[in-house]
Amino acid sequence: MDPNDFVPIILGSDENAYGNVRIIHETYGIRPLLLCTRLLIPTMHSKLFDLVQIDRFDHDDVFPGALMSVLEQQAAPGKKLIVIPCSDYYAGLLSRHYEKFNGLIANHFISDALLDTLDTKDKFYELCERFGLDYPKTLVCEPHEREIAVERMAFQFPIVVKPENSNAYEYLHCDFEGKKKVFFFDTREQYLAMVRSMNASDYKGKLILQEFIPGGDSAMRVMNSYSDDQGKVSLMCLGQPVLEEYAPKTLGNYAAIISRSDKAIYEKVQAFLENIGYVGYSNIDMKFDSRSGKYMMFEINPRMGRSSLFVRAAGLNLIAALIDRVVYGKDKPCVYGSSTALWTNVPRMVLKRYVTEPALSAEINQLYKQKKVIRSLYYKKDLNVKRLLRVSRYFFGHVNNYRRFYFDKGQGSFAEAQSSEN
Repeated sequence: MDPNDFVPIILGSDENAYGNVRIIHETYGIRPLLLCTRLLIPTMHSKLFDLVQIDRFDHDDVFPGALMSVLEQQAAPGKKLIVIPCSDYYAGLLSRHYEKFNGLIANHFISDALLDTLDTKDKFYELCERFGLDYPKTLVCEPHEREIAVERMAFQFPIVVKPENSNAYEYLHCDFEGKKKVFFFDTREQYLAMVRSMNASDYKGKLILQEFIPGGDSAMRVMNSYSDDQGKVSLMCLGQPVLEEYAPKTLGNYAAIISRSDKAIYEKVQAFLENIGYVGYSNIDMKFDSRSGKYMMFEINPRMGRSSLFVRAAGLNLIAALIDRVVYGKDKPCVYGSSTALWTNVPRMVLKRYVTEPALSAEINQLYKQKKVIRSLYYKKDLNVKRLLRVSRYFFGHVNNYRRFYFDKGQGSFAEAQSSEN
């Protein structure tokens, strides 16, 4: 295996991007290219990559030409160019414009049509229905239906509400009071207050209303996988989030995950991905419904998750799965995550305070004792003084975020979620 056989190109600069850069350095000892509009804190002061900053790189009118220019500069006989998107909008740009790159990108992505199906919740849930995956009771409403939507729900409060795609450019760049990635409401009045604020903004996308599946953060599940260019799944890893983030802009992001194993859900999701012809990385969010014993599907994101380093904590390597298949043509049986380890993006003191289930708290303490813990941003080979100071300030800033914004979703009442922003 020669690192000169390929050039990894990372799109983005968040925790996901840094995690991928780190794994590439650990595995191959090389510096990938990192393309972004600007550096975010997770990638600041790092020496692990070569940076290419491109103004408005995340725009449709800039992305194809800018990426093509980089690809042409890097192209060389015998060298494969591997592009890894680290956000939904970069993944979407690659799906929409892939044919423009004239075969210069060695790995493939899902089609624009399949992406639209997965991104559009009503189409996605139709797909789940067709292939036997369970999902929460859901109502999808158009912008003009937002205020009357609660009258049409086939389920009761409390409810979960979110934009059709919280990572879409339109939602990322709109602005209104109380904006979040995901909302939790106990009452019709709480919901309507948010909707009227949203209606005054320039967000024109659909809104998703769902029944709240009982349980707190630890009832969530996340699965990261890699499917090769023929649609064959070659790696899957299941995780149990033990804590999510609560600051409004990151609400619903996972803060800590313990890697798990469940053969039944592995087989079910693998069959689904292979039946729909999925290729590339997938990040699947779901919740375990204790009432039925079923996993309720929420969404599939067409890239590795922001928290995908939990897969590495479990001893698996998503980057190597891609490189082995695309660069070296290795065809291996599917590998399923089975080891238990902890990935965390918050300090241990936060886990001690906010993970309240005794069994999980004990397990977390045991994993720390066994040194089976990984933190995305602390990589011992990339901790110069500037980076250490910047990352530590960001990392320990979570302590104040939880003090200010935390509420217990497991209690089934979200009044504190509404008052925490006042």
